[in-house]
Amino acid sequence: MGARKRLRAEKLKENKKSIAIARLNNSQISPRKMRLVADLIRGVEVNKALNILHFNGKDASNSLGKLLRSAISNWEQKNEGADITQENLIVRSVEVGGGTMLKRIQPAPQGRAHRIRKRSNHVTIVVDGTK
Repeated sequence: MGARKRLRAEKLKENKKSIAIARLNNSQISPRKMRLVADLIRGVEVNKALNILHFNGKDASNSLGKLLRSAISNWEQKNEGADITQENLIVRSVEVGGGTMLKRIQPAPQGRAHRIRKRSNHVTIVVDGTK
């Protein structure tokens, strides 16, 4: 590997050290309901976000809370010597995308049938520690 390429790779690796990512695939909550809760914690400091999720009454907050704790744990694994209380961890982004749909049929009057789409979602949380 050339010198410039190696230096660039080391610089990228150092930049990625402050970022941790956690993903949740095929959560059985519809994306619209999950986005309502995700909007509450986007751009917020991590401890405050955990408190928001803990005291929120929606079911989506439980799975987002677990996912946020996983992202924090991933950040701690990357930065072994760093103290989480000294760092300023922020939820950089929360992306909620549509997942697979379970398609079901519900009987309707006069011999008809209506299609029911049970939606799922994929969530990605990015936590960034800036000094």
